[in-house]
Amino acid sequence: MHHEVNVPVSKTISDEFTPDILVKVDEVIERFKSKQGALIPVLEEVQTITGYLPESLQRRVAFGLNLPLSQVYGVVTFYSFFTMVPRGKHQIKVCLGTACHVRGGQQIENELEEKLHICPGECTNDRKFSLEIVRCLGACGVAPVMVIGNDIHKQANPTKIGTILKKYN
Repeated sequence: MHHEVNVPVSKTISDEFTPDILVKVDEVIERFKSKQGALIPVLEEVQTITGYLPESLQRRVAFGLNLPLSQVYGVVTFYSFFTMVPRGKHQIKVCLGTACHVRGGQQIENELEEKLHICPGECTNDRKFSLEIVRCLGACGVAPVMVIGNDIHKQANPTKIGTILKKYN
């Protein structure tokens, strides 16, 4: 008797990125391939093209620069600028530092999670928004604060969230 087993298949690089994107990635690798200390600039440019650096891209960079995958992975995970998961076009940072937390920062986070259907560290399916929690944005006097891209939203409250998000659609 034959039983069919559903085994999850991990995405390949061609499932995640179009051929045009991969050509651009390969052009970056080729331009830097013979230069010392090229890893960080290559990763920066590749992330600008693709939006994030999943393992499949890290392998491509490692192979193209003739570096061990562990070195590429180490750099990607060390620097907070790099991400292995997609980030939204509009990155939302909600402050949960002491002042913001006391003045309702958690309710802001809860409302964003409900409206966007994502948790911190995730990205909406359409890649418009991603959500991140931070411990201080340096604007304690106007708490609670959230930042979307470069826009600071002072004294945010859950009832304003829908209106604020509409500005970014």
